[in-house]
Amino acid sequence: MRALVVRLDSFGDVLLAGPAVRAVAARADRVALLCGPRGAPAARLLPGVDEVLVWEAPWAGFSPPPVDRTDIGRVVDRIAAARADEALVLTSFHQSPLPAALLLRMAGVARIAADSVDAPGSLLDVRHTRAPHAHEARAALDLAEAAGFPPPPGDDGRLLVRHAAGAPELTGGGPYVVVHPGASVAARRWSPERCAQAVRLLSNAGHRVIVTGGPDERDLTAFVAGGAGTDLGGRTAPPQLAAVLAAAGAVVTGNTGPAHLAAAVGTPVVSLFSPVVPAERWGPYGVPYVLLGDQRAACEGSRARECPVPGHPCLDEVTAEDVLAAVGKLLENEENEENEENEEDGHAMEDGEDGG
Repeated sequence: MRALVVRLDSFGDVLLAGPAVRAVAARADRVALLCGPRGAPAARLLPGVDEVLVWEAPWAGFSPPPVDRTDIGRVVDRIAAARADEALVLTSFHQSPLPAALLLRMAGVARIAADSVDAPGSLLDVRHTRAPHAHEARAALDLAEAAGFPPPPGDDGRLLVRHAAGAPELTGGGPYVVVHPGASVAARRWSPERCAQAVRLLSNAGHRVIVTGGPDERDLTAFVAGGAGTDLGGRTAPPQLAAVLAAAGAVVTGNTGPAHLAAAVGTPVVSLFSPVVPAERWGPYGVPYVLLGDQRAACEGSRARECPVPGHPCLDEVTAEDVLAAVGKLLENEENEENEENEEDGHAMEDGEDGG
C-alpha cells in the first residue's frame, strides 16, 4: 500500500507531523509527503518519508502565489504519479483540508482522511473531529489512528528527525547553550536587544553560548552574539542545525521552527512564546521546557504577524534574568535526571554482582 501525507505549511508544522508520518509508515510500503517549499527541509529529515513532493499552494504560507490553472494541473499529475492508495491531509485547527482533498481526489487517490468541521461532500472518506485544545502533533496522531494508522509498538509519539549527534567542527568542545533569536513572524520574536542581554548574562554566569540563525539573519546573529557568544548565523542548514541543537544543554528561542527541531532532537527549550497562537497547540512537544511570555496579553489568539500592541509587551517584558533562571532550571533538572539514572545503574550493578 502506498500512502501520501499532506502538510503544506512551514518548517515547524512539518516537524509536528512527524509522529503521524511514522504511524503511516509502519503500515505502508511507501510514504510520500506533499509539502510547501518552507516545509521541505523538515520533510527530508523525517523518519518514514520515502519521497518529498514540493508544491506552493495558493491557500497556504505568508505570501501564497495566485491560482494558476496550469500549475494546478501539474501538481495533480505529480500526485497521480505517486500512485497513493490512501492519503492523510494534515492542517492546523483553523485551516480547511478540503482544497487539498479536492486535488487528491482529482489525482485518483481512493481514500482520504482529514480533520474537518465543514461538510466534505465526496472529498473525504474519513472525516475526523480533533479533540479540543489538542497539540498539533497529538491531533495529527489522532487523525492517523482514526484513519487506520495507530502508532507502531515502541513508538512514544515524540518528535524525531534523522540527525548527527553533534557538530563539534562548528561549536567546539564542551557544553553550551543555544540562543536562536530569529523567527519568520515578527510578532513571535524577542527583541534583539533582549537577546543580546541574555547572551551576555548567560556568558557571565559561565555558560558557553552558541547563536544560530538563517542566511538572511547574519546581521541579527552577529549583533546578538556580540563578543560574548559564538556566531553561527548562516552556517547551519537544517541537518547541521539539528546536530548543533542535539548537543546543546538547552535552547532559547521563540515559537518558531528551531523550537520544534530542538524538541525533535530531545533538547530542553526555553520558549519565548508570544500568545498570538495558543501554546497548548504549538508549544515545545515531548521535552522539558519553560514557557516565558504573557499568555494573557491583548494579542492572545490574534494570529497576528506584526505585534498589534505597542511595545510588544507579551515578550519584551521578559528579562534576560528570566531567561538565565529558566536555563538554570532546565540544566539542573537534566543533571538531576542523569544522577538518578547513574544511581539506578549503580544499584543494578550491585544487585547483579556475583557474591560467590
